[in-house]
Amino acid sequence: MKKIEAIIKPFKLDEVKDALHEVGLQGITVTEAKGFGRQRGHTELYRGAEYVVDFLPKVKIEIVLEDKLVERAIEAIIQAARTGRIGDGKIFVTTVEEVVRIRTGERGPDAI
Repeated sequence: MKKIEAIIKPFKLDEVKDALHEVGLQGITVTEAKGFGRQRGHTELYRGAEYVVDFLPKVKIEIVLEDKLVERAIEAIIQAARTGRIGDGKIFVTTVEEVVRIRTGERGPDAI
């Protein structure tokens, strides 16, 4: 089993969610986040004064899935989240040793 964590632009969330649903994924966890990468934030003008916005709004998506679906899920995220501009995000894939469904006690792939 693997865990995919994807950091994307907030306005791309619905497209990514729909793309993952088409791949066959049942559930995702979404967290609002703030951060920056190479773009280092930007400057905004508010009531005549300049402000530096260091942390940009992002969305973090977490998915735990079976190994056989990982590549399809990654491709779906890339296709749905890509704008071609800086700050499109990152995808991290890690190994998950165990999953337990609290309600039933199921373990492993059955618990996903």
